Formats: sequence, C-alpha cells, structure tokens
Amino acid sequence: MSTSASVTARRLTAAALTAGALVGAMALPASASDHARPDRPEVRISAVQYDAPGRDDRSRSSLNREWVELTNTTRHTINLDGWTLKNEDGRTYTFHHYRLEGRSTVRVHTGEGRDTRRDLFQDRNKEVWDNRSDTATLRNDRGRFVDDESWGRHRGHGDNRGHGDNRGHGDNRGHHGDNRGHGDNRH
Repeated sequence: MSTSASVTARRLTAAALTAGALVGAMALPASASDHARPDRPEVRISAVQYDAPGRDDRSRSSLNREWVELTNTTRHTINLDGWTLKNEDGRTYTFHHYRLEGRSTVRVHTGEGRDTRRDLFQDRNKEVWDNRSDTATLRNDRGRFVDDESWGRHRGHGDNRGHGDNRGHGDNRGHHGDNRGHGDNRH
C-alpha cells in the first residue's frame, strides 16, 4: 500500500468517525426528549376535606375531620422537610422532619394529635380551610410551586395553569364542592 493510499484511508476513517459522532450528538436530544417525565408533580394534593362532616364546633374531633391529603406518585421516598401547605389567607403549615414514602399518602389534619407516618397534625384550634371558597397550595423547601387545589369561586383557578393533567375538579378525589348545603359563614 502506497503512502498516499494510507493517508487517504486514514482521512476517510477520520471523516466517517466524525460524521458518526455528529449524527450521534444530533440524535441524543431527540432520544432524551422521548423519555422526558410527564408534566405532573411527584407529590400532589390528592384529596381535600375542607368542610368537616357534622357541626363545626372547633372541637379536636371536628378540626381533625378537616384535612388535606398528599400523595407521592413516585416509587422513591421524598423528603418534605421545609415544604409548606398554605391557604389563601396565609395560614401555613410547614413540614418538619417528614419523609413521604413512595406510592403512599399522608393526611394533614387541621387539629391536634400525634403525628404518624400516615397522619400529620397542624395543632391548630381553629379551622384553616374556608368551606365556601379557598385554595390549598403546596410548595417545596425552596418555595417553588408543586401543586394546588381550589374549590368554590376559585375552582380551577389556583395557579392559572388549568390543571392540564385531566384531573378535573369534580372527580372522586374527596372534594365536596360548594353544594353540600352548609350555609355557615365561617371564614
């Protein structure tokens, strides 16, 4: 093999390798986007019992029948330390030293009680969630929006994203709407 043929062969090999690398680099973003995670939070507000059944008498029992459920939709445990759950009036519950296991749900009660893996208590002596209209907003430890749920006049307007995940707001997630016949003027 002559020297010029050897140089030509090396140049062709180099050109082929370069072309292959370029094609691979161009294809990478497309294949990575094929595996993008769906636009839904890993932890979501899965149910809200904003109007406790029975009389609203601020008893421990009544306050603990008012709650918000959060569900971890992943297989992995998520550390909720520093996360917040807030109503429209600014009443905020901050999670302390709590980890939500994968594919599990925790219920955050308004009243007093002993925290467990499945039930947390805000230790309040007054209702948090307005029966007529309110929004529960969940934020992570950096203050970034995670999820929300609205009812009453704010139904579907929580963060103006329209809940494009087809969850709806009149589904079977534990919501009671504002048509339950409770005419109290509690705020």
